[in-house]
Amino acid sequence: MSGRAGGSRSPEESGGADAGRQRERRREPAPWSPGEREKEGIARRLEERRRLAAARERELFGALVEARDEEEAWALRLLLASMPVGDLADYDGAMLLEHARQSLAIRRAMPWGGEVPDELFAHFVLPYRINTEDIDGSRGLLHAELAPRVQGRSMEEAILETNYWCHEKATYAGSDLRTASPLTTIRAARGRCGEESTLAVAALRSVGIPARQVYTPRWAHCDDNHAWVEAWADGRWRYFGACEPEARLDQGWFTPPARRAMLVDTRVFGGYAGSEETTLERDGYAELNLLATYAPTRVLDVSVREEDGSAAAGAQVRFELYNMAELHPIAVLTADADGRAWLRAGLGTLLVRAAGRGGRWDERLVHAGSPDALELRLARRGQPQAPAELDFVPPPERDGEPLPELPEAALRRHEERLREGSARRGEFEAGFLGEPEAAELARASGLPAERLLPLLAGARGNGAEIAAFLGEQARAGRGAWALRLVETLSAKDRTDAMRPTLEDHLLGALAALGEAPPASSTDAEDERERFDSYVLCPRVLHERLAPYRGLLAAAFSREEREALRLRPAGLAAQLERRFALADTVPNLRGKGTPAGAWRLGRGDRETRDILLVALYRSLGIPARLQPGSHRPAFWQDGWREARFADEREPMPDAAGRTGDGAGSRHAELRLAAVPGAPAAVYGVTMTLARLQDGVYRTLAYPHGSTGYEDRRLRLEPGEYRLTTGTRLKDGTALARLSYAELRAGELAELELAFRSADEAVPVLGELRPAGELWPLDGGAPLGWTQALGEGAALVAWLEPEREPSRHLLRELAEQAEPLQAAGAAVLLLLAEGAADGGPRAAATARQPDGGDSLAASAVPAGGRLARERGGSSLPALAQAASAAEAGCPHLFVVDAERRIRYASSGYRIGAAKEALETLAALRR
Repeated sequence: MSGRAGGSRSPEESGGADAGRQRERRREPAPWSPGEREKEGIARRLEERRRLAAARERELFGALVEARDEEEAWALRLLLASMPVGDLADYDGAMLLEHARQSLAIRRAMPWGGEVPDELFAHFVLPYRINTEDIDGSRGLLHAELAPRVQGRSMEEAILETNYWCHEKATYAGSDLRTASPLTTIRAARGRCGEESTLAVAALRSVGIPARQVYTPRWAHCDDNHAWVEAWADGRWRYFGACEPEARLDQGWFTPPARRAMLVDTRVFGGYAGSEETTLERDGYAELNLLATYAPTRVLDVSVREEDGSAAAGAQVRFELYNMAELHPIAVLTADADGRAWLRAGLGTLLVRAAGRGGRWDERLVHAGSPDALELRLARRGQPQAPAELDFVPPPERDGEPLPELPEAALRRHEERLREGSARRGEFEAGFLGEPEAAELARASGLPAERLLPLLAGARGNGAEIAAFLGEQARAGRGAWALRLVETLSAKDRTDAMRPTLEDHLLGALAALGEAPPASSTDAEDERERFDSYVLCPRVLHERLAPYRGLLAAAFSREEREALRLRPAGLAAQLERRFALADTVPNLRGKGTPAGAWRLGRGDRETRDILLVALYRSLGIPARLQPGSHRPAFWQDGWREARFADEREPMPDAAGRTGDGAGSRHAELRLAAVPGAPAAVYGVTMTLARLQDGVYRTLAYPHGSTGYEDRRLRLEPGEYRLTTGTRLKDGTALARLSYAELRAGELAELELAFRSADEAVPVLGELRPAGELWPLDGGAPLGWTQALGEGAALVAWLEPEREPSRHLLRELAEQAEPLQAAGAAVLLLLAEGAADGGPRAAATARQPDGGDSLAASAVPAGGRLARERGGSSLPALAQAASAAEAGCPHLFVVDAERRIRYASSGYRIGAAKEALETLAALRR
């Protein structure tokens, strides 16, 4: 499948010879039209969008006159009236009109078109947006591929078939927070769960089946989250794991974890008025709480009172759980006129915090056994002085209702379909560029092959585009600069960065460099790194990557550009004069493009900050979002923050002078190491948060970053909270909160202290070797004693194409050094029936992007990869009902006597770390 949607057949054409006969047997859908009340809401929101996007009236709303009939006109109005502000800036009405036409034609063409209620069509088929993905116009292209495969099937069968197709196109791989579009996921042949589910929802909607992405914001029992899909068939919603087919619906590896969820949510655009509970509803956008489908629940009824006892109408009520070493809000509600807010939540611990006017707040820790009703009184200001210890207990593990056994023939066919899908994906991946293409490009361009190979291989299905850009620029004498530009991109950016975008950024950066005065720095290496990372690099945060340099630089005369390079602090004020703040839905803040935001002249705060950084870079001034605060900053003999008028906090310096926001003084916080404490890893074992308006905002240091022990952090004056946490094997988190007030020019200190809990290392069972071990690299068969050695060992059974096993492989790679230091053997086994990644496995083992097979995964030194033959040694622990339902990976730590001392089955983030802790305990 190419990355272009053009040239695909119409929905009427793609159904094949049976389409006409099927239409004779089914109920034709009546022309779609919203009800009178819905029409009023659409008309009101449409007028609001026209006022908001007056600068793009023709590009957006000119398409209204092109609608062919009333059905098409109302569909287009609904789409336009549902556009978030970033989409108003970046997309055109013509694109939406084509999308509406395709969606309406699909409804008429598909056999179930007349069975889907109008409301579900309007909100779960028609919308162009699913998550935060780039809008790529993929509907027609996906329909052309899928319609022939689902014709003649029931809706349930069509959903299953669509997921087999998704499995052929992509498999799981973790990546950054930017959500790739469906076509990018297909081009890369992989994506994280949010991207796999976005692809699956887009695919189902392309054949007229209502679908929605479902997610848990954060798990309570481990440090991660997850997204999957619900699809509507024959009168009810059904669920499945995207790109991870099962033989039936309402089944997936995430089913057991979902029974421990605290919230399950979905997003819907267009003024939906369904029966589901809502956690957020405004301006035609809603978030629905679907938890009751998956887990036992309780309703927390919160009454928020002012200090005098009156109702605190409008107070913010946050329901926070411990995850990734922070207290993360899974829902943020607004108290009604009576000061009330309620949430259906799971049976675990939450910290409920309310904040009101003047930064007043109150909070309460709520456990599963606490009363459902609680009152919070906004009588507290500032923050506590003494450290606090909080226990966050997740919902308990529960067995589900047993599912009927499927016929053996159906299971065999399902396994065949999985192997076929993996093989097709492997054939597609075999066409990715690698060593031969890198060598040829190096010969033609004069660029070093060793630097080209990881870029081309990492671009996956977009490698030819990256190679073409580098080749074109080399022929123009800019090859070395082009190579430096591509090296600044993230791995995901290389999978969808196109030549027009890359050329705009390269030529714009070089033009600005040509105008800039000579560098004042005497350190050429620092100067080069600063230029590459903070001028040449087009990426600021998680915004959509698109051209902007030519547009932004041309907005200033040469004289203005020269003046701004001398006095960069003035650029924020110039932007502020032409840019108005307009908030958007929470998950889309900061996701639009700088060019779109500049043309529209409106956007949210995050978008404005990103646009300011983009403006600086377009002028050749190094700029970034500051680590921690994410405030925009520019380089002028040091990093200086650029403040907008609504954010400036002038502070006197030692001479009594106040800065302009760019030169304001800061405070310092020292994080003192504690002997014997665990490593401080940001977003894993610790985080910092600043108190603002009664709530804590976690500082944006890089996830997984280290080196915080005895480190001094330069921060804005204010009140801060350090959160450290210890996760127990049952999922309970032992959190410690400590507080510091930072004053300008002063040093404060907090201890990096962690709570500890001694957990026993019981004997859980015994490993009884059965089958023979055959290494995946084709070596001679191994004996178990040879594979495990004489001491403690780590043994795991994996399905490497499934997300839970991929998480474990990633964790084992991250723990490679501690595992080697522990001296324990590591044996990774393919589970019975599991594929090792298809025919490309051997090739990907040599590819720098890591590949998709078990053989290509980073394995600790001395680790072995094998498949059992002649029997299975999988311990009985993994065959118990709960473990069997959880599925792979099955991870065990065995001692020298082959007794099992640790066991984990299924999805469990942190399992490798727990296994290491068990190994350490066995040595003591």
